[in-house]
Amino acid sequence: MEKSSTGLEANIAGLLCYVLGWLSGLVFILIEKQSNFVRFHAIQSVYVFGTITVASIIFGWIPVIGPFVLRPLLGLLGLVLWIILMVKAYQGEKYKLPWAGDRAEKQAG
Repeated sequence: MEKSSTGLEANIAGLLCYVLGWLSGLVFILIEKQSNFVRFHAIQSVYVFGTITVASIIFGWIPVIGPFVLRPLLGLLGLVLWIILMVKAYQGEKYKLPWAGDRAEKQAG
């Protein structure tokens, strides 16, 4: 696997894009200049976990069902996606989720 402009192997940098959700994705968008692989994972991380964060906030406003049903389900979905995306990035795969992956691929180049 090639090196990224951060000095890390691209698969390690790709995994790190997901470690802190959209926050680590944003950091790698700002610092990665060379690797399209790392930029793809960083952008996908921002889209996926940013959307989950916003949805969780919105679901919190829905009385009764939001905080006790929708938010835990969203949290479980986030956990599963977090693990899958980190493993796939570490394996060197450009694993594309339907909506976020398509957008990330276009923006990463």
